[in-house]
Amino acid sequence: MASVSIENNLSPPESLQKLSDSLTSMLPLLSELADIIPRNTLLWKLKLLKAGAAYANSRLRAVQAEVLLLASGSDNLLPSGDEADRLFKALKNCRVRYFKDNGHTLLLEDGVNLLSVIKGVNMYRRGRQRDFVTDYLPPTLSEFKKTFDEDHKLFHLALSPVMMSTLKNGKIVRSLSGIPDKGPVLFVGYHALMGIELSPLYEEFLREKKKIVRGLAHPFLFGTKFESSRQELSRLDTVSMYGGLPVTPINMYRLFERNEFVLLYPGGVREALHRKNEEYKLFWPDQPEFVRMAARFGVTVIPFGCVGEDDVLELVLDYNDQKNIPGLREWIDSINKEADRVRDSVKGEDGNQDMHLPALLPKVPGRFYYLFGKPIEMKGMNNLVRDRKSANDVYLRIKSEVEEIMSYLKRKREEDPYRSIAQRALYQATWGVSAQVPTFEP
Repeated sequence: MASVSIENNLSPPESLQKLSDSLTSMLPLLSELADIIPRNTLLWKLKLLKAGAAYANSRLRAVQAEVLLLASGSDNLLPSGDEADRLFKALKNCRVRYFKDNGHTLLLEDGVNLLSVIKGVNMYRRGRQRDFVTDYLPPTLSEFKKTFDEDHKLFHLALSPVMMSTLKNGKIVRSLSGIPDKGPVLFVGYHALMGIELSPLYEEFLREKKKIVRGLAHPFLFGTKFESSRQELSRLDTVSMYGGLPVTPINMYRLFERNEFVLLYPGGVREALHRKNEEYKLFWPDQPEFVRMAARFGVTVIPFGCVGEDDVLELVLDYNDQKNIPGLREWIDSINKEADRVRDSVKGEDGNQDMHLPALLPKVPGRFYYLFGKPIEMKGMNNLVRDRKSANDVYLRIKSEVEEIMSYLKRKREEDPYRSIAQRALYQATWGVSAQVPTFEP
């Protein structure tokens, strides 16, 4: 207790003097402690606590309910981290979020929002079972500011993303004005390395269109098998907070039914965790998985592409490298053996959805470029529901448009005078950080 009030920036002699003063000031209180809690009362309370703890501990393994533990890393009164370790092992359905820099009064401290934590771990629900579609709560204004004006601000500032869309007449504009204001809308595109294109995309749709884009993602991202008792808030929590949900036909069906904006990456994990020299290559399965359902609901399909990952990250160890390294090979096999499988029936590399963690090195950041293609209206195309050949033709058309968008962006970015971060920094130093940095002429 005496050490809590000592500032971290003091020199050792100053800290020792401060500790001595604190202890001296607390000594008179010790004589009053016996008056506040008599000896017999204290003994009775300790015995009561011991009996209660024994009763609770003997029944912990019988608890079936979902439990969320919030543990502090700098708690000066209780061993929160150690207790989280113990309870994580004892409770069958337990998740932990560990705040290493926070103290005893966790929920009273700045930067900790209990609702945000609950939403991030997907434990908010209206009924007995979690429903990823109807239980979703959009981010509040304060959550949006915390994510994009604080946590991700430097990342987005460094990338200076260029967002473009295509109007119905084919004209490309630097805005999202080519995107319909009402759903259902399905965005189908290329999944960049580690999904680093998602954060700027979510931010721009919220700022300009005031719309949440519900991203369909691998079920692995929403599982709990590989969490620990010292699990901190992570990027995966952010994915859930901003609309992510497991990719399943029923989830897609229900999102279309509710006229949502939906994001789908047909290339999945194989595309997002691609190998060396495979950037901007599509790994789409042969089957038109989404076309017939989109036709049934009259969805507006928008193909899109994004380039810039090769200007930001260097892939050092990919899947093939790691599978040849003892230890890493066994680790990859173990996590994929226990994880939910996707596309087991798909042959070849397109069906290889093995999860792993590639080794990456950051580069001096270039720039991200997004282009949303001309909307494809599926309304009135009910024949695609039963006609597999026609559905496949539409599928191949969408894939071809994504590839053309990627080629266009790779070619046009060479004309951008502000592709270099140095040029962008000079422009913003002149016109202000909030100024939109120019780019090539579409």
